[in-house]
Amino acid sequence: MENYNVFAGAFVDRSGDRRKDPDWFANAIVSEDSRFVPVWGEQCLVGGDPLQAVMLKHHQVDNFVHDHELIFLGLFRDRPAFALAISIDGNPPFPELGEFHDLRYLGTVLPPDEANLVAHARALVLWHASQVFCGICGSSARPEAAGNSRICMNADCSREIFPRVDPAVIVLVSSADRCLLGRQKSWPEGRYSTIAGFVEPGESLEDAVRREVYEETNVRVGTVSYHSSQPWPFPSSLMLGFIAEATSTEVMLNDGELEDAQWFTRKELRSGFPKLPFGISIARRLVDDWIELGDVGSDGH
Repeated sequence: MENYNVFAGAFVDRSGDRRKDPDWFANAIVSEDSRFVPVWGEQCLVGGDPLQAVMLKHHQVDNFVHDHELIFLGLFRDRPAFALAISIDGNPPFPELGEFHDLRYLGTVLPPDEANLVAHARALVLWHASQVFCGICGSSARPEAAGNSRICMNADCSREIFPRVDPAVIVLVSSADRCLLGRQKSWPEGRYSTIAGFVEPGESLEDAVRREVYEETNVRVGTVSYHSSQPWPFPSSLMLGFIAEATSTEVMLNDGELEDAQWFTRKELRSGFPKLPFGISIARRLVDDWIELGDVGSDGH
């Protein structure tokens, strides 16, 4: 099985053809085969030992279905799956079934397919909450295509609104046996991570890598190679991971976004300082893969 980054993986058959079939959608909502992923504010429900995502049946969410918008996510384990947005007002619902937790925590405890599902649900729930009005004419917008888009209710506008993600590059820069890591002032003491930044209009991914590394650290990079990607719904980013070879090594904090940036050897990274990125992040996978590559090379394989 492919080694997916946390939250990534084609675990849900998104069934785009069913999104535009109102009869199928209406029948699926009331079917006892369907499952509903409750999203309370920005948190998802888990329960059991070991922890699993709680997916509810129709009779369990009947009090919410008529008051909140349902979003068809696709077929999960061959069952129709929906995201159910629940208002943050009052106490968390379904206390007998488990507890609601933030996605950063859930990414560390859920099976890969369930982490992917709840990230998908949370991302679309938050997107709908941010798109209540049309960005062109300001009129109200309603859900369309089983919750996978919205449409302006002004007949003279009728703009279709689709979910967007913000592409961001994240890069492990290396020079011989060292890699370049930086830290922001707001991070826990001693934590360093790979260099990252958002892609700007009119910019290729490779150009964004070279620009961000130079702007933040003054280091120039040459060869840029794609590594992997990770959906990062905080709230709507897509992290595009790269590895790059440095062509210069002098570090200067050009734009002030970082508090510090340094070159580290593999031995230093294993020593406990610096503290490495969180285990669920693509940043950590980039660092771990670079360390492992050195281990393989030192063994002569």
